[in-house]
Amino acid sequence: MSARTSFQSSASAINPPPSSTAVVPTLNALSDPVVCQIDGPTMDYLLIEVVNALRASSVVAANRARKIEHEMIEAGLIPAPVPVLPVSKDAPRDSVRSNVSRGSKAAGEDDEEAVQVRLEAIGMHVGANLTERLCHDRPLFSDTLDAVKFICKDLWAACWDKQVDNLRTNHRGIYVLQDNAFKPISRISGWEGREDAQKKAKLYVAMPAGIIRGALSRLGFQSAVVPEVTALPQCTFQLKLPKTA
Repeated sequence: MSARTSFQSSASAINPPPSSTAVVPTLNALSDPVVCQIDGPTMDYLLIEVVNALRASSVVAANRARKIEHEMIEAGLIPAPVPVLPVSKDAPRDSVRSNVSRGSKAAGEDDEEAVQVRLEAIGMHVGANLTERLCHDRPLFSDTLDAVKFICKDLWAACWDKQVDNLRTNHRGIYVLQDNAFKPISRISGWEGREDAQKKAKLYVAMPAGIIRGALSRLGFQSAVVPEVTALPQCTFQLKLPKTA
């Protein structure tokens, strides 16, 4: 009898019965996972590659759309576009000719606009999820000014390691956020000088504008965000929000 008892006790020591105390740390780890930190310049490198990848992807998408349109025209499903009459060099410059000259640049401008739209959509997804994480233990914002202050302080620090330098409002739903050294465009340069770099910067502020818009959307405020780059590396964001009572 003593041998059997000792055997059972040793077996229970090797395979102890499951207890609630062993399960609690696992549940705690699942409910509040450890925040994974990444290197600071990673966001800058990612934004550079995202812009280049989306630019190439937009060209492919535009060519595919033109091919489909051409096939539909050949099949007789849609009418052919009206051809543009050529204008001689000696013709006087008028509004028609100016429209033709602007039409030659329309394709490139449309491609850039398509890239901006896709960058803003990615930024909205990032901003919404990041705001949900930052506001995990906070009450809902009832005032637009409190939501904008959250954008200027918490969201800006989480994304770009600083706070907004200047915040202005007309107290009618218009807010202007100014960053004198905006990180995503602080290292932009161009082969053709300052104007070329400033033109390129418009693409790199599309995703931050989407982050701001997505954050406000997750907070319950539908907004319009318009970025403006006047002098590198300064950038301003104009936010239009519904006025609260």
